[in-house]
Amino acid sequence: MIITSPQNEKIKEIIKLYKPRERRKTGLIVVEGKKEIEMAIECKLEIMEVYYCPELAKENSQRQTNVSLFSAVEEKVIEVTEAVFKKISYRENPDGCLVLARRPDDLKLEDIMTPSNSPSKRGGEARPALIVVLEAVEKPGNLGAILRTADATQADAVIFNEEQIDIYNPNVIHASRGAIFSMRTVASTPAETVAWLKKNKIKSYAAALPAKKNYLEINYKKPSAIILGAEDKGLSKYWLDNANELIIIPMHGKIDSLNVSVSGAIIMYEVARQRIRDN
Repeated sequence: MIITSPQNEKIKEIIKLYKPRERRKTGLIVVEGKKEIEMAIECKLEIMEVYYCPELAKENSQRQTNVSLFSAVEEKVIEVTEAVFKKISYRENPDGCLVLARRPDDLKLEDIMTPSNSPSKRGGEARPALIVVLEAVEKPGNLGAILRTADATQADAVIFNEEQIDIYNPNVIHASRGAIFSMRTVASTPAETVAWLKKNKIKSYAAALPAKKNYLEINYKKPSAIILGAEDKGLSKYWLDNANELIIIPMHGKIDSLNVSVSGAIIMYEVARQRIRDN
Protein backbone atom coordinates (compact mmCIF):
# COMPACT_ATOMS: atom_id res chain seq x y z
CA MET A 1 0.00 0.00 0.00
CA ILE A 2 1.33 3.44 -0.98
CA ILE A 3 -0.33 6.65 0.16
CA THR A 4 0.13 9.47 -2.32
CA SER A 5 -2.40 12.05 -1.13
CA PRO A 6 -2.08 14.31 1.94
CA GLN A 7 -5.89 14.22 2.05
CA ASN A 8 -5.89 10.51 2.89
CA GLU A 9 -7.88 9.87 6.09
CA LYS A 10 -4.97 8.08 7.78
CA ILE A 11 -2.76 11.11 7.15
CA LYS A 12 -5.39 13.45 8.57
CA GLU A 13 -5.64 11.31 11.72
CA ILE A 14 -1.87 11.48 12.29
CA ILE A 15 -1.85 15.27 11.94
CA LYS A 16 -4.59 15.50 14.58
CA LEU A 17 -2.31 13.69 17.04
CA TYR A 18 -0.05 16.71 17.28
CA LYS A 19 -2.70 18.17 19.56
CA PRO A 20 -2.46 17.03 23.22
CA ARG A 21 -6.23 16.68 23.50
CA GLU A 22 -6.33 14.25 20.58
CA ARG A 23 -3.49 12.15 22.04
CA ARG A 24 -5.34 11.89 25.35
CA LYS A 25 -8.61 11.07 23.60
CA THR A 26 -7.21 8.31 21.36
CA GLY A 27 -4.39 7.00 23.55
CA LEU A 28 -2.11 7.17 20.51
CA ILE A 29 1.22 8.94 20.03
CA VAL A 30 3.50 9.73 17.10
CA VAL A 31 7.13 8.59 17.25
CA GLU A 32 9.46 9.81 14.53
CA GLY A 33 13.11 9.01 13.84
CA LYS A 34 15.14 5.80 13.83
CA LYS A 35 16.63 6.11 17.35
CA GLU A 36 13.31 6.98 18.93
CA ILE A 37 11.47 4.19 17.11
CA GLU A 38 14.16 1.67 18.07
CA MET A 39 13.65 2.61 21.71
CA ALA A 40 9.86 2.39 21.39
CA ILE A 41 10.12 -1.11 19.92
CA GLU A 42 12.75 -2.19 22.48
CA CYS A 43 10.48 -0.97 25.29
CA LYS A 44 7.62 -2.99 23.79
CA LEU A 45 5.26 -0.17 22.89
CA GLU A 46 2.35 -1.44 20.83
CA ILE A 47 3.08 -0.31 17.27
CA MET A 48 -0.15 0.36 15.40
CA GLU A 49 1.17 1.51 12.01
CA VAL A 50 4.52 2.36 10.41
CA TYR A 51 4.85 5.13 7.83
CA TYR A 52 7.92 4.89 5.64
CA CYS A 53 9.30 7.04 2.80
CA PRO A 54 12.07 5.30 0.82
CA GLU A 55 13.17 8.54 -0.88
CA LEU A 56 13.83 10.34 2.41
CA ALA A 57 15.42 7.25 3.94
CA LYS A 58 17.81 7.02 1.00
CA GLU A 59 18.72 10.71 1.31
CA ASN A 60 19.59 10.11 4.95
CA SER A 61 21.47 6.83 4.30
CA GLN A 62 18.89 5.10 6.47
CA ARG A 63 17.14 2.81 4.00
CA GLN A 64 18.82 -0.48 4.89
CA THR A 65 18.78 0.12 8.63
CA ASN A 66 15.12 1.10 8.50
CA VAL A 67 14.15 -2.03 6.58
CA SER A 68 15.88 -4.06 9.30
CA LEU A 69 14.27 -1.99 12.02
CA PHE A 70 10.76 -2.62 10.75
CA SER A 71 11.19 -6.33 10.09
CA ALA A 72 9.37 -7.13 13.34
CA VAL A 73 6.34 -5.10 12.27
CA GLU A 74 6.57 -5.62 8.52
CA GLU A 75 2.85 -6.20 8.09
CA LYS A 76 2.13 -2.75 9.55
CA VAL A 77 4.40 -0.77 7.19
CA ILE A 78 2.66 1.76 4.95
CA GLU A 79 4.74 3.44 2.26
CA VAL A 80 4.11 7.11 1.57
CA THR A 81 5.46 9.62 -0.93
CA GLU A 82 7.95 12.30 0.08
CA ALA A 83 5.28 15.02 -0.06
CA VAL A 84 2.97 13.03 2.18
CA PHE A 85 5.70 12.19 4.69
CA LYS A 86 6.71 15.84 4.98
CA LYS A 87 3.07 16.61 5.70
CA ILE A 88 2.99 14.31 8.74
CA SER A 89 6.56 14.96 9.92
CA TYR A 90 7.28 17.55 12.62
CA ARG A 91 11.00 17.73 11.82
CA GLU A 92 12.85 20.03 9.45
CA ASN A 93 14.91 17.17 8.03
CA PRO A 94 12.88 13.95 8.38
CA ASP A 95 14.59 10.60 7.90
CA GLY A 96 11.56 8.86 6.43
CA CYS A 97 10.51 6.85 9.52
CA LEU A 98 7.42 7.47 11.63
CA VAL A 99 5.21 5.19 13.69
CA LEU A 100 1.82 5.41 15.31
CA ALA A 101 1.99 3.75 18.74
CA ARG A 102 -0.19 3.10 21.75
CA ARG A 103 0.65 5.44 24.62
CA PRO A 104 2.25 3.55 27.54
CA ASP A 105 0.04 2.97 30.56
CA ASP A 106 0.34 5.60 33.29
CA LEU A 107 2.26 4.53 36.38
CA LYS A 108 1.54 5.46 39.99
CA LEU A 109 4.06 6.18 42.71
CA GLU A 110 3.51 2.76 44.25
CA ASP A 111 4.47 1.19 40.90
CA ILE A 112 8.02 2.50 41.17
CA MET A 113 10.28 -0.23 42.45
CA THR A 114 13.53 1.44 43.41
CA PRO A 115 16.71 -0.53 44.11
CA SER A 116 16.03 0.12 47.80
CA ASN A 117 13.33 -2.53 47.64
CA SER A 118 14.25 -4.34 44.43
CA PRO A 119 17.56 -6.00 43.44
CA SER A 120 19.74 -4.04 41.03
CA LYS A 121 20.85 -5.67 37.77
CA ARG A 122 24.42 -4.79 38.64
CA GLY A 123 25.67 -7.94 40.29
CA GLY A 124 22.30 -8.58 41.88
CA GLU A 125 23.13 -6.18 44.73
CA ALA A 126 20.90 -3.35 45.88
CA ARG A 127 22.08 0.16 45.02
CA PRO A 128 20.81 3.49 46.35
CA ALA A 129 17.75 4.88 44.63
CA LEU A 130 18.02 7.97 42.45
CA ILE A 131 14.76 9.80 41.76
CA VAL A 132 14.37 13.00 39.72
CA VAL A 133 11.40 15.26 40.48
CA LEU A 134 10.39 17.99 38.04
CA GLU A 135 7.96 20.65 39.20
CA ALA A 136 6.18 22.61 36.44
CA VAL A 137 9.03 22.26 33.92
CA GLU A 138 7.32 23.08 30.65
CA LYS A 139 9.77 23.32 27.74
CA PRO A 140 9.92 20.12 25.65
CA GLY A 141 13.65 20.50 25.02
CA ASN A 142 14.38 20.72 28.74
CA LEU A 143 12.14 17.77 29.57
CA GLY A 144 13.75 15.64 26.90
CA ALA A 145 17.28 16.57 27.93
CA ILE A 146 16.56 15.78 31.60
CA LEU A 147 15.10 12.40 30.64
CA ARG A 148 18.24 11.58 28.62
CA THR A 149 20.46 12.49 31.56
CA ALA A 150 18.26 10.52 33.96
CA ASP A 151 18.69 7.48 31.72
CA ALA A 152 22.45 8.02 31.41
CA THR A 153 22.94 8.28 35.18
CA GLN A 154 20.71 5.27 35.95
CA ALA A 155 17.94 7.20 37.69
CA ASP A 156 15.11 4.93 38.78
CA ALA A 157 12.25 7.24 37.87
CA VAL A 158 11.26 10.78 36.93
CA ILE A 159 8.29 12.19 38.83
CA PHE A 160 6.35 15.10 37.32
CA ASN A 161 4.74 17.55 39.75
CA GLU A 162 2.24 20.08 38.39
CA GLU A 163 2.75 18.72 34.89
CA GLN A 164 2.66 21.60 32.38
CA ILE A 165 3.03 19.62 29.17
CA ASP A 166 2.05 16.25 27.75
CA ILE A 167 5.21 14.22 28.23
CA TYR A 168 4.46 12.36 24.98
CA ASN A 169 4.63 15.58 23.01
CA PRO A 170 6.61 14.66 19.85
CA ASN A 171 9.26 17.25 20.71
CA VAL A 172 9.78 15.69 24.15
CA ILE A 173 10.13 12.26 22.54
CA HIS A 174 12.66 13.66 20.07
CA ALA A 175 14.65 15.64 22.65
CA SER A 176 14.82 12.58 24.91
CA ARG A 177 15.96 10.36 22.02
CA GLY A 178 13.36 7.87 23.16
CA ALA A 179 14.42 7.85 26.84
CA ILE A 180 10.81 8.76 27.66
CA PHE A 181 9.98 5.12 26.88
CA SER A 182 12.75 3.49 28.91
CA MET A 183 12.46 5.75 31.96
CA ARG A 184 9.70 5.13 34.51
CA THR A 185 7.65 8.32 34.71
CA VAL A 186 4.88 9.25 37.14
CA ALA A 187 2.62 12.30 37.45
CA SER A 188 1.96 13.25 41.06
CA THR A 189 1.40 16.20 43.38
CA PRO A 190 4.21 17.66 45.49
CA ALA A 191 2.50 16.50 48.70
CA GLU A 192 2.10 12.93 47.42
CA THR A 193 5.71 12.92 46.24
CA VAL A 194 7.05 14.12 49.59
CA ALA A 195 5.03 11.46 51.41
CA TRP A 196 6.26 8.73 49.05
CA LEU A 197 9.90 9.80 49.41
CA LYS A 198 9.61 9.77 53.20
CA LYS A 199 7.94 6.37 53.16
CA ASN A 200 10.79 4.97 51.06
CA LYS A 201 13.47 6.75 53.12
CA ILE A 202 14.71 8.75 50.13
CA LYS A 203 16.22 12.15 51.00
CA SER A 204 15.19 15.08 48.81
CA TYR A 205 17.66 17.71 47.60
CA ALA A 206 16.03 20.74 46.01
CA ALA A 207 18.02 22.95 43.65
CA ALA A 208 17.04 26.49 44.62
CA LEU A 209 18.47 30.00 44.54
CA PRO A 210 17.75 30.62 48.26
CA ALA A 211 20.00 27.66 49.14
CA LYS A 212 23.34 28.16 50.84
CA LYS A 213 24.70 24.61 50.66
CA ASN A 214 26.89 23.79 47.67
CA TYR A 215 25.59 20.72 45.80
CA LEU A 216 29.09 19.22 46.08
CA GLU A 217 28.81 19.10 49.87
CA ILE A 218 26.05 16.47 49.77
CA ASN A 219 26.66 12.73 50.20
CA TYR A 220 24.55 11.14 47.47
CA LYS A 221 25.59 7.57 48.26
CA LYS A 222 22.30 7.03 50.05
CA PRO A 223 18.84 6.99 48.38
CA SER A 224 18.43 10.48 46.91
CA ALA A 225 15.87 12.57 45.03
CA ILE A 226 16.90 15.62 43.00
CA ILE A 227 14.15 18.25 42.86
CA LEU A 228 14.16 20.73 39.96
CA GLY A 229 11.75 23.61 39.40
CA ALA A 230 10.18 25.58 36.57
CA GLU A 231 12.39 27.46 34.12
CA ASP A 232 11.11 30.91 35.12
CA LYS A 233 9.93 30.62 38.73
CA GLY A 234 11.98 27.79 40.17
CA LEU A 235 10.47 25.64 42.91
CA SER A 236 7.25 26.32 44.78
CA LYS A 237 7.20 27.33 48.45
CA TYR A 238 5.92 23.84 49.23
CA TRP A 239 9.12 22.21 47.99
CA LEU A 240 11.31 24.90 49.53
CA ASP A 241 9.69 24.16 52.89
CA ASN A 242 9.54 20.37 52.60
CA ALA A 243 12.75 19.27 50.90
CA ASN A 244 15.31 17.71 53.23
CA GLU A 245 18.01 20.03 51.93
CA LEU A 246 18.22 23.05 49.63
CA ILE A 247 21.28 22.98 47.38
CA ILE A 248 22.81 25.39 44.90
CA ILE A 249 25.28 25.22 42.02
CA PRO A 250 27.77 28.09 42.54
CA MET A 251 27.68 30.76 39.83
CA HIS A 252 30.92 32.69 39.35
CA GLY A 253 29.80 35.08 36.62
CA LYS A 254 27.09 37.73 36.41
CA ILE A 255 24.18 35.31 35.78
CA ASP A 256 22.48 33.83 38.85
CA SER A 257 21.26 30.49 37.48
CA LEU A 258 21.65 27.81 34.82
CA ASN A 259 19.14 26.25 32.44
CA VAL A 260 17.14 23.61 34.36
CA SER A 261 18.33 20.74 32.17
CA VAL A 262 21.96 21.81 32.62
CA SER A 263 21.50 22.11 36.39
CA GLY A 264 19.90 18.68 36.48
CA ALA A 265 22.74 17.16 34.47
CA ILE A 266 25.42 18.64 36.73
CA ILE A 267 23.79 17.31 39.90
CA MET A 268 22.85 13.90 38.48
CA TYR A 269 26.39 13.33 37.24
CA GLU A 270 27.76 14.27 40.65
CA VAL A 271 25.49 11.58 42.10
CA ALA A 272 26.81 9.10 39.53
CA ARG A 273 30.43 10.16 40.14
CA GLN A 274 30.19 9.60 43.88
CA ARG A 275 28.60 6.21 43.46
CA ILE A 276 30.89 4.97 40.69
CA ARG A 277 34.01 6.08 42.56
CA ASP A 278 33.37 3.57 45.33
CA ASN A 279 32.58 0.63 43.01
